[in-house]
Amino acid sequence: MYRPDAEMIFPARLIGTLRHARGEEWQVLVERVMHLPETDPDVLAFSLMMIRLNGCLKCLSDSFRAMRGCESCARQTIARAAESDAELLLLWEAARDDVTRWLEAGISPVVE
Repeated sequence: MYRPDAEMIFPARLIGTLRHARGEEWQVLVERVMHLPETDPDVLAFSLMMIRLNGCLKCLSDSFRAMRGCESCARQTIARAAESDAELLLLWEAARDDVTRWLEAGISPVVE
């Protein structure tokens, strides 16, 4: 059954739910962005990073992942990520660079 809380891309409102999913470096990042407005470049970068990690663009509304909901999918993705916390921060920084390029020059980020 389709869950009404499933969205097709990672929603910024879920950032805070991931705070305790990893170690201290991860927690610092989550706490840094979780209270910022959804339109803040740091929040956009976090969402972009999660969209990339979760594979949100390949998620279908009738898929198992979508049926479980975005929060469950994101928690599982972060918990199982092979990257260290430091590597996840590098992925966030890369996403932040992509967001900055998009905001300043209109160059769309690559999301696969």
